[in-house]
Amino acid sequence: MKILTCSAHLQHLEGILRKSLPIALPVFGAVLNINRGNPGQFEVLVDKWPEFGAMLARPSGEVASGDMEHCRRGVTRRPGTCQACSEQPWMPPAPHPRPHTGTPPSAPLTPASPRPAPGVRVGSLSPSHVDLLNETWPYGGNARSRRFLAEILGRFPQVCLQDGSGQPLAWVLTDHFGTGTHSYTLPEHRRHGHMQVALTVAAQRAHARGFPTYG
Repeated sequence: MKILTCSAHLQHLEGILRKSLPIALPVFGAVLNINRGNPGQFEVLVDKWPEFGAMLARPSGEVASGDMEHCRRGVTRRPGTCQACSEQPWMPPAPHPRPHTGTPPSAPLTPASPRPAPGVRVGSLSPSHVDLLNETWPYGGNARSRRFLAEILGRFPQVCLQDGSGQPLAWVLTDHFGTGTHSYTLPEHRRHGHMQVALTVAAQRAHARGFPTYG
């Protein structure tokens, strides 16, 4: 397969995938990230160009290695169709909205959007919160998941609601594909609308960066 390195080709690919939404969602976010500085150090491969029939997004390098060796997604493209496939056995599958682990919703971005409760502010997580993330992620609890969470925490957008002392209450993390990877509200702070606020803020910020919001 051919690795696309030309910025013009990658921009053209972004346009093709945008027209194939929502089927192309599993790889669209990866292409958007690549075209916006490539914080995840990914690359895109196609079987041929420009009339490609299949594409793959994966960590850069001829052979992916280490914790990211299975962090790949691809789509096949035939006349009138676009079919997605994924290869992520230890990570969440292609995005499906679920309580506390889903993706940012396509909420209307209006002045009536939910606001943080009194005493709660929108902030961000820091590297010191990696252990908390690893403990609360359904796929976490081990050294490999901790390394993965530390990577996406340092490279991709995230939202955290904090109390007055700066302690996390709820958060939304995104990954190499622009999808919600770990969204969670601490049990003692649930039923106060914190996740709705966090997801709305995440959706607003994603939309501002040109990413689709859905759910």
